[in-house]
Amino acid sequence: QVQLVESGGGLVQAGGSLRLSCVDSGRTFSWYKMGWFRQAPRKEREFVGGISFITSATYYVDSVKGRFTISRDNAANTLYLQMNSLKPEDTAVYYCATGYSSDYANPREYDYWGQGTQVTVSS
Repeated sequence: QVQLVESGGGLVQAGGSLRLSCVDSGRTFSWYKMGWFRQAPRKEREFVGGISFITSATYYVDSVKGRFTISRDNAANTLYLQMNSLKPEDTAVYYCATGYSSDYANPREYDYWGQGTQVTVSS
C-alpha cells in the first residue's frame, strides 16, 4: 500500500533554510514522477516542483527557481525538497505526491498524496 510521509517542516526566519523529506513507506518508488505542492490558508494548492523518475529532470515554479532543489535517494525511497533563502510568502503546508502522467503542475494528475508538513517563515 502506498503511503507517503513528509517531514522536516518547521518555523524558520526569512533567509533561512529547511529540508523537507518524503518517504515512500510502501517502498515502491517506481513512479513516473513525484512532485511537491504547497497550500497557504485561503489559497489553492500550488505546484512547487517535480522530478521525473525516467529522466531525473526537475521542474520548478518560477517563484522558487534558484532557491529550492528537488532530489531523491532511491535506496531510501525518499524525495527531498531543499529550500534556501526562504521568504514569508513560502509559508504553507507542503505536500509530496506521486503519479504516472506527464503533467507535473496539475494536482489532479497525481494519484497519491502525503499528509503535509507545515512550513512557517517569519519576517
